[in-house]
Amino acid sequence: MSVTTSALWASLPTPALILDAEDRIRDVNPMAETFLNASSRALDGHLAWTKITVEPDLSESVARVRAAQTPMFVNGVDVGTGSRRPVSCNIQIGPLADRPDHVLVLLENRELVGRMSRAMSSKTAAKSAIGMAEMLAHEIKNPLAGITGAAQLISMNANAEDRELTDLIVAETRRVLKLLEQVEDFGNVRPPERRAVNIHDVLDRARKSASVGFASHMVISEAYDPSLPPTWADPDQLQQVVVNLLKNAAEAGKSGGRIQLKTFYEASLKVRRADGTGTAAPLQIEVIDDGPGIAPELQQDVFEPFVSGRENGTGLGLALISKIVAEHDGWIAVESKPGRTAFRVSLPVAPKEAQ
Repeated sequence: MSVTTSALWASLPTPALILDAEDRIRDVNPMAETFLNASSRALDGHLAWTKITVEPDLSESVARVRAAQTPMFVNGVDVGTGSRRPVSCNIQIGPLADRPDHVLVLLENRELVGRMSRAMSSKTAAKSAIGMAEMLAHEIKNPLAGITGAAQLISMNANAEDRELTDLIVAETRRVLKLLEQVEDFGNVRPPERRAVNIHDVLDRARKSASVGFASHMVISEAYDPSLPPTWADPDQLQQVVVNLLKNAAEAGKSGGRIQLKTFYEASLKVRRADGTGTAAPLQIEVIDDGPGIAPELQQDVFEPFVSGRENGTGLGLALISKIVAEHDGWIAVESKPGRTAFRVSLPVAPKEAQ
């Protein structure tokens, strides 16, 4: 390959493989190495179908592309390896112009694309909903404060039975006021003041705060990759994200339950900005708990405002986290089942000049 072609090959955002006339692997890009959990050298010369499990079988489709010299698209194929569960992929198979007996195979993870598409399409609607909620919150707070004051005045001359009712009015109006303040806070998050930040410094501060406070009933462990470079973030806002995720995990867990803070590097993830440009987000933070999990019907909407799986939950905590992460050119996702819920935050690397 020429220098330009090699750069393009290495930059492809999806796993790509080149197969020879016998369906043996002759080259893979870095994304495919990550997907298959093996190096290009280790894969070279091996029959593709011994390294990739595909359902339904693709060997006939590859043969047709090779014979007709025309590309083919196959949607909804389960692709796995010996070390990972199958994932649903859209597959593109195309002939190589300079080597007619070779084919190019591209694998696109449908689940990942779907999640990011839903996140992008919901932002406008969420912004409009929050704007209206902010306006209503501002208008409702004043009369609620008047109701609270009136109830307190009545309670001064009330008998015990009536005082119980006025105390209930005061408590409930204060609860509503607290919710309205959260709505206002959601809309008033300042733009991040970004600089090079050591992720593990942020995690350690958040862990210490949680351990002596809301997560004191949980056991918090760490699994850090110490080689991670700095991220490009507002340290206070990033700590707010981690603290909120720890609080979410602590509320889901029982006494003696476990929370794990994990960091690692994954070169494959790229996030598309609102202006259409893309940026790599290889720095990964995971907050994992062993609680009961999130109901399946809520998982795809859990980052939307006012969606909550807990009684009396406002549904603003995770929405606020998602907003902060998006403003840092990052991405947040969740995988949940009973006994294991993992929130993953993906962040960009700080520019070299800032490091």
